Amino acid sequence: MARRADWRGADVERVVYCTARINGADNPDGQRDQGVYLNALRESGSVDHIEFGYYVSRVKYAPLAVRDRAGRPILTRPGWPVQVCDSTSTPLPNARFMVSYAYREEKGSDVNVASHLLLDVLTKVVDAAVVISNDSDLRFPVEQARQRVPVGLVNPSANYLAGALRGQASDGVGRHWWYQLTASDLAKCQLPATVGPYTRPAGW
Repeated sequence: MARRADWRGADVERVVYCTARINGADNPDGQRDQGVYLNALRESGSVDHIEFGYYVSRVKYAPLAVRDRAGRPILTRPGWPVQVCDSTSTPLPNARFMVSYAYREEKGSDVNVASHLLLDVLTKVVDAAVVISNDSDLRFPVEQARQRVPVGLVNPSANYLAGALRGQASDGVGRHWWYQLTASDLAKCQLPATVGPYTRPAGW
């Protein structure tokens, strides 16, 4: 699997950023800070288009668990000092603790990434594409894009590249590459503290 390919002479034609607006009712500070950031992106010319998904909020239920060394869930069982007993005060060692929790999920962004990628490739407005994501749901559109143009895949997370996004540099038309962002990459690519009338929020 190639980490880089020879794309010398390539120009960035269009940058599409897919995200979702934070709900101000749940997180007013986050919504305000995000608004500053999105406006600064537009003001600086860092993006050509922002495509918005949305967040959904709901209450979910799940058994209480802790992580093992690999990050997999281990269900928490009763035990003193917190025990579960039946009506005769007999301990129930196989009982489960159930919790309800606020669940917020970003919706639509993966579909928007896939749609813009395939539209740009199939209408031939780009000769190559760079996708910044580690979302395994993008497997099919990325595979299809690789059949038609070279694709660079940038993993923005600290996790391993999703298996569904792996491939070979020679797949399809070839000249594909993969890269994982580092803290140094992010530090070098920050916007200035002030962009036009917009100032970086405190704590960012």
